Amino acid sequence: MGLALTMAGATFLLSVIWGAPLIELMRRLRLGKNIRIDGPATHAVKVGTPAMGGVLIIGWTLLVSIVVNIVQFVQALEIAESVVIPLGVMVAYSILGGIDDYQGIRLRPGEGMKARVKIWIQLAIALVTAVLLYWVVNERHGWVAVPTVPVLVDIGILFIPAAVILITGSANAVNLTDGLDGLAGLIAATAFVAYGIIAFLQDQQFLVVFSFITIGATFGFLWYNAKPAQMFMGDVGSQALGAALGVLALMTNQWLIFPIIIAIPLATELSSTLQVLYFKATGGKRLFKMAPLHHHFELIGWSETQIVQRWWLIGMLAAMIGIALALV
Repeated sequence: MGLALTMAGATFLLSVIWGAPLIELMRRLRLGKNIRIDGPATHAVKVGTPAMGGVLIIGWTLLVSIVVNIVQFVQALEIAESVVIPLGVMVAYSILGGIDDYQGIRLRPGEGMKARVKIWIQLAIALVTAVLLYWVVNERHGWVAVPTVPVLVDIGILFIPAAVILITGSANAVNLTDGLDGLAGLIAATAFVAYGIIAFLQDQQFLVVFSFITIGATFGFLWYNAKPAQMFMGDVGSQALGAALGVLALMTNQWLIFPIIIAIPLATELSSTLQVLYFKATGGKRLFKMAPLHHHFELIGWSETQIVQRWWLIGMLAAMIGIALALV
């Protein structure tokens, strides 16, 4: 844990130092945010804000993780095989998210990659990950911890479809949560803290270090994403963080409690799904004033800062409940 916290601090400083040059680079490349026409009118002032700031998170998480593993390999001839999967998934979803962001800025302004194309690529990445976890990395990754049950439960081949749904769903849930200044970063970092602690309790040292490196990088990004945001995370960061969280849940066997730990992203994703289903079923009526859920609360009078702070409080409480369930 000492190493993990030290690396979190170092990664935070690196992210803060390089955040300003990244913002300037994105401005020069004109990688500015396009706001949805049907979004809240108050968000119009955000047009043009650099929109691929998640590169800061993923870039430093990748670089610091590689350096830490090289040092540990030289010192003890030990390499963190367990980090290869979550780090690889993070990078894969980041590349997909980056393509989506770029298309949303340059090719299909305000829309990005076609949803049916994106979902199939997400599912393909998740399927490869599930197969690797089940057959290659560790045989115990086909098991699941059930709160109050003292032994792990082996669900066999059912692990693969469950893992695909969890990884893909988590990537999209965190992506949808990225709609207000500071929101997705705070919620994702809180969930990483929860799984970092769970990994520590399981003595999965490499996962602990990976979790806290990601937290440090996310905090560095939040330095520039606090309201009024100087840059946005974009899909390049939100999809990657969500998918990596799903992998951590699977690798710690604590994925039944995952919906609790990511309660805010889950509620956000459900609100969007319910809005679409209700709209189609009623011939055009809306269940919420606007989806995702945070926009609904904006339209009923909550300020952006109030929503972010209250959602974060709920996220911290959910993380504490999740950790408590992991201990029983």
